[in-house]
Amino acid sequence: MLRLNNYMFFVTSNKNKLREFEEILGTKLEQIEIDLEEIQEIEVEKVVEHKVLEAYERIRKSFDKAQDVSIIVEDTGLYIEAWNGFPGALAKWVGKTIGFEKIPTMLKIRTSDVLTMSAYAKTIVGYYDGNHLELFEGKIDGKIPEKARGESGFGWDPIFIPKGHEKTFAEMSGDEKNVVSMRRLAAEKLKKFLER
Repeated sequence: MLRLNNYMFFVTSNKNKLREFEEILGTKLEQIEIDLEEIQEIEVEKVVEHKVLEAYERIRKSFDKAQDVSIIVEDTGLYIEAWNGFPGALAKWVGKTIGFEKIPTMLKIRTSDVLTMSAYAKTIVGYYDGNHLELFEGKIDGKIPEKARGESGFGWDPIFIPKGHEKTFAEMSGDEKNVVSMRRLAAEKLKKFLER
């Protein structure tokens, strides 16, 4: 069974991420919302490392020096082959400004004769306790569909089909998505680390 100390925090404002993590780990997590600096970087590893260190410093100030505090931060990127990995960790900003539903059409407008809809999704989970900084990766290959599909999920779920499947993440149930998701792969690595 997974054992968490009393002062381990999952830093996120996204209730969907919290729910998925709790389902995958099989335990309740202490969520905390703080506004962290979002560095502009395509590589998700750099974003997570920056966030987990900043979150630790800010949260640690609220505790007695004798108390152990551990922080978990997660971020995910969508890497589109035809765009040399863009948007990566900048996917959230692309969604806010352009809208994820427009990405399939934008991919089709390319001038090349070959239309590549290949993509991969990568989640990085960062853990920091003041002594140990650990990054856990989950990565899955897939493709962008001809158009956005599905009503469930969040973020870019309607425009990503994992390899070996016909449904987008947004067309899958929560259980179906958790079985194949990059978030599950990263969370399971975190779980093994915590169980040690």
